[in-house]
Amino acid sequence: MDFARQLVKALEVPHTREERAPSDLQFSDDLLPVPIEERTWTAFSYVAFINSYRFSDSWMITSSMIVMGMSWWQAWLTIWIGYGVMTPFVVLLGRPGAVFHVTFPVVNRASFGIFGSLWCVFNRAAMACIWYGVQSSIGGSCVLVMLRAIWPSVNNIPNSMPLSSGTNTRDFMCFLIFWVISLPFIWPPVHTIRHFFTFKTIIAPIACLIFMIWCIVKAKGVGPIVKQPATIHGSELAWAMISSVGICLSNLITLTTNAPDFGSRAKTPSAPIISQLLSIPLSYGLVCLFGVIVSSSSQTIYGEVIWSPVDLLGMFLDGDPSPATRFGVWFIAFSLIIAQLMLCTLPISRTNICANSVSAGCDLTALFPRFINIRRGGYISAIVGLVMCPWNLVSSSSRFSSYMSAYSVFLSAIAGVMATEYWFVRKGHYNVADFYVTRKGSWYWYNYGFNPRAYAAYVAGIAINVVGFAGDTGRPVPAAATHIFDLSFFTGFGISSIVYYILSRMFPVPGAADIFEEIDVSGYEEKMASCDEDTKSKEDSTEKESSTILI
Repeated sequence: MDFARQLVKALEVPHTREERAPSDLQFSDDLLPVPIEERTWTAFSYVAFINSYRFSDSWMITSSMIVMGMSWWQAWLTIWIGYGVMTPFVVLLGRPGAVFHVTFPVVNRASFGIFGSLWCVFNRAAMACIWYGVQSSIGGSCVLVMLRAIWPSVNNIPNSMPLSSGTNTRDFMCFLIFWVISLPFIWPPVHTIRHFFTFKTIIAPIACLIFMIWCIVKAKGVGPIVKQPATIHGSELAWAMISSVGICLSNLITLTTNAPDFGSRAKTPSAPIISQLLSIPLSYGLVCLFGVIVSSSSQTIYGEVIWSPVDLLGMFLDGDPSPATRFGVWFIAFSLIIAQLMLCTLPISRTNICANSVSAGCDLTALFPRFINIRRGGYISAIVGLVMCPWNLVSSSSRFSSYMSAYSVFLSAIAGVMATEYWFVRKGHYNVADFYVTRKGSWYWYNYGFNPRAYAAYVAGIAINVVGFAGDTGRPVPAAATHIFDLSFFTGFGISSIVYYILSRMFPVPGAADIFEEIDVSGYEEKMASCDEDTKSKEDSTEKESSTILI
């Protein structure tokens, strides 16, 4: 028994700020408000972060729109509309993090309750782990291209793995190389990883521009796609654009719910606002434009449209490429690997650093605060991403797309409740100290730690999209249900918001306010600052006494 106790004690997360937490819960330091010295993200940090997010899937997202029958400019316009519409929601959901410097699991307690929030946190943690694996699988493809550029014989490594594994020796080796490379990037604290984004912000645009110019030169023009007209018109075109806007919204829904995780590191509450409002639509629009031009050029070069940049780079190495071609492919593949690393090792969103390991770490910290902090949670997400064999999931694109559509439906309902809670029910009023207590009468205790208003709204936001989701999986459903599902973010977010607001008016929550004011009524920050001053004063007094004794 003594050995078991010692083992449990050794596995516990060490607390460096235990005396500062007004908590009767098991907690981790990573759940407490971010210390002032770790609030280092400036407006430029958020621009660099956004530019690190969603590289490969953003590159290819216009392909589905052009395949639907849109012209390239209609698809590009849809991209701007979709991401432009979604951007304000990112800012709105990230605001509590930027003002009160708490992460998503804590912000979610305000609306769903101390214990009710665990279901939402578990859902997001599971998705972050899955995305870590998926992005690592894509990163493995980039490693294969880079290694082929150095050693062409890598492409001919004999396979020793069974067919049931879903992969082969060559691809698994490259996946494992990328997975191992990503592990050290999980270690640094969140407030320091902004430097990785800055590096990627410099190298990735250069690689994109080189890739685009290279393809235009090889094709002696921009190719036929930019000249091909739309094949759909009228209402069919309108609904195709609306459906595609929904794809853009789903592509950004994870970042929207993750927003408090990164907003909590803001140097000032205003740092994430203008930087994200401008950089999100601009960065996505430019990446998608690069993707259209490169893919259009590929049709002239190879006689078919190659939408995946990794596949196109691999085709450049076929035959007997020159040393210059091999170096160019190596550099671009290296840049893609950097982009995927940023996606993997962060916020469990889709760039592994920025969207997955950090977000997963934040969520797992809330689920198991006694044993897990953000760093440990990041490594757990990496292990799950490995053992889930993500190449099997990616190989079935239709199944994976349906799964992601369902996931966006769940997240939109959560986001609707959280936004309404902050902006319209409590109107910016937080009781930060009550985030960490289970005392009856505290703001976020509700009914034994669960807020039934939030769950009723959450279920309503999901229910309106259930029939349309069934149609998305291939079952016959009415056209109206399909159109509602095309707008699943707006319907899920809107219905959950309305239901939660009505229920909160009928059954008022503690701390509901009439005037909007962003204020912590518990004065947690001031109390902690006073505690730090007292501690420093005691240390100074002790030091003076020691000096006197020595004299």
